[in-house]
Amino acid sequence: MMKRMVVALCLLSAVIFTAVPAALAQTVMRMGMGDAIDSDQGAFSIRFKEAVESLSGGKIRIELFPNGSLGSETEMLQNTRRGTLDLATIGVGNAVPFVPDLGVLTMPYLLESHYDAIKATTGGLGQQWNERSIAKGGFRILGWTYSNFRFVTNSRRPVRKLEDIKGMKIRVPHNNIILATFRAWGANPVPMDWAETFTALQQKVVDGQENPYIVNYTTKFHEVQDYLTEVHYQYSLQPLMIGERKWKTLDKETQDILIRAGMEAQQYAIAYQILEAEKAKKGMQDAGVEICYLEDEEQWKQLAREKVWPEFYDFIGGRQNLDMVMQSLGKK
Repeated sequence: MMKRMVVALCLLSAVIFTAVPAALAQTVMRMGMGDAIDSDQGAFSIRFKEAVESLSGGKIRIELFPNGSLGSETEMLQNTRRGTLDLATIGVGNAVPFVPDLGVLTMPYLLESHYDAIKATTGGLGQQWNERSIAKGGFRILGWTYSNFRFVTNSRRPVRKLEDIKGMKIRVPHNNIILATFRAWGANPVPMDWAETFTALQQKVVDGQENPYIVNYTTKFHEVQDYLTEVHYQYSLQPLMIGERKWKTLDKETQDILIRAGMEAQQYAIAYQILEAEKAKKGMQDAGVEICYLEDEEQWKQLAREKVWPEFYDFIGGRQNLDMVMQSLGKK
């Protein structure tokens, strides 16, 4: 009798242990990003994760890796192209070496409002960037994080006029358009990796840097910067990308879930930006940062368009690319 019970228990255990893995079968996708989890990039990523897991009924799980823990944004994009990383949210400027056409979105004073940013990344233009990214870069765009304008902070003096920024050492990303723009204004831009920025500001290696309100606040730049100037020269856009190699291995149902989740996260991102940027601004003010406004921004705009635009027509896929976007935005 005992022997029969042991055999029965063994058989039951076998059934249980073979059934459990099937019930828990799950696709895990890793998603890297450069910013902190409490940033606007993080807000987009969390919403994307929630949407994917909900739409898939838990069959797909998204693991988030913030703070560049999977490498620099360029490294993460390279790995998504290779198929060794599933997803990555990066600044659009870091994708330009692979898809020059995307460079038009980083031209100074092209996108001058939330409306411009949304219009430039949805509809026909949004579809065009995706098609060109697939064809030229080997990745596709699932959604966009809207991070507002890259405002300038510094620890030296208030910047209210063009003359105030002259000679000032400003940390910028490794982006030739941003470098040329600050040089056109008479500043001394210093290209530097993101991971080194806070320490460089703290040690006065550089005077300032430029980023949107939420990034400035969540990175705690108010601890090492005294002034912030609202310069509306570049709207920060951060697409979520998946490599085409990975994409082709996914079934149609999974692809549809990722597309829908990307759209939902993108819609959430713009609402988050509008609401949270004001809170971040107040947080910086409460921490003692003086908020400054330009008295002569038309001069900044004129210098950028006259000196920087012509220098980079070839870099962004030709002047016709810029003209096309200008026309779509209803600008002359």
